[in-house]
Amino acid sequence: MKFVVLLFVLVSSSSPYLAWAFDEATYFNVTDYGAIGDGRTESSKAFLKAWDAACKDTVKSPTVYVPPKSIFLVNPVNFNGPCNGPGINLLILGTIVAPNAPSAWDGKDASQWLAVTNTKGLSVVGFGVIDGQGKAWWDQSCKYHPKLKNCTTLAPTAWKFIGCNNSIVSNIRFINSAQTHISVQGCNGFLIQNVTIESPGNSPNTDGIHIQSTHHLSINDSKITNGDDCISIGDHSSHLSISNIQCTLGHGISIGSLGRSGNLVQVENINVTNCIFNDTTNGARIKTWQVGRGYLKHIAFERLTFNNVKNPIIIDQNYCDVSGACPELKTGVQISNVSYRHAVGTSATHIAINLNCSKSVPCHGISMESVQLTSAITGKQVTANCSNAYGREHDIVPGPCLPHETHQDTMI
Repeated sequence: MKFVVLLFVLVSSSSPYLAWAFDEATYFNVTDYGAIGDGRTESSKAFLKAWDAACKDTVKSPTVYVPPKSIFLVNPVNFNGPCNGPGINLLILGTIVAPNAPSAWDGKDASQWLAVTNTKGLSVVGFGVIDGQGKAWWDQSCKYHPKLKNCTTLAPTAWKFIGCNNSIVSNIRFINSAQTHISVQGCNGFLIQNVTIESPGNSPNTDGIHIQSTHHLSINDSKITNGDDCISIGDHSSHLSISNIQCTLGHGISIGSLGRSGNLVQVENINVTNCIFNDTTNGARIKTWQVGRGYLKHIAFERLTFNNVKNPIIIDQNYCDVSGACPELKTGVQISNVSYRHAVGTSATHIAINLNCSKSVPCHGISMESVQLTSAITGKQVTANCSNAYGREHDIVPGPCLPHETHQDTMI
């Protein structure tokens, strides 16, 4: 069933990702297809029927509608494209909850709960909630329960976006995912804005947003509290803009880890600006494995605030499962042209700036300007460590750290 209404949604009017806008939208209400919003009745088939109907429609803005004041229990499900129209919308005003027992994934892909694949002009908006009900997964995680029989290393990502181009996720609240909350893979042109992500600080592997093989993506104006990376950036990603993010607990904003299997790394043109880190393990972090090859270049971290952060600025080019246990190798990912500008705040550890680069493949073109870091502990001092990292610095506390780079050093 479908009906036409005028739809108004708060999205960025200047967004380049919305080639079309919400105006006269044709609604496909999940309740018309059998969904029952009592929080107990399983409704994945109804959601799929509503999606399929909207996807087949050729109107300008077909919209799958999840009504407010309802809780919909949805088993693992894939919303597959491509669709017939120029775009497709998911307007989520109610709450979607995952099964609370891992057994619901028996015989299914345990890496995902909700997924959208191969669509263009996708818009997931509204003021609804995506609740991964992840506690049962956390309680059997090998990370925290290694001696538990049949402990699990893999748990469902709350929502995967795979091959979704010129798309947007806006205003949604994600809570308590079993593992990563949002994963963007193989997309070109993607905007995430005004989202809230929440899970406990001790919830294992609950990355806020993970990006992989994606280009021209922006993440803006969002708050993320979780137990792993606030935002993590994987391989073959470029032209990413991350701004106005508040990261609390968790592991900060991480590029990597990259090159774990000795693969060719290609990551470039990433800008992280106007971000706040509260009580995180790391702030601005880059991590690569020694066995990796390829490059990571043209990275800018600007206007960052660190509040009681253990590693405010860190590059680890010798990343290892067990710190210090991996032998030194002659391979590595080339890291170059990384800048840190206008960063302030407090470090929870003695080393506030730690650039741990490879002897064989040093870091070049590191630029640091107007960085002021002090200890979060009254009366303590902080230091900077720069190993095999070369570049220029100005107005750095603690410092100096970087050996000056000659013209020959930059010819890489």
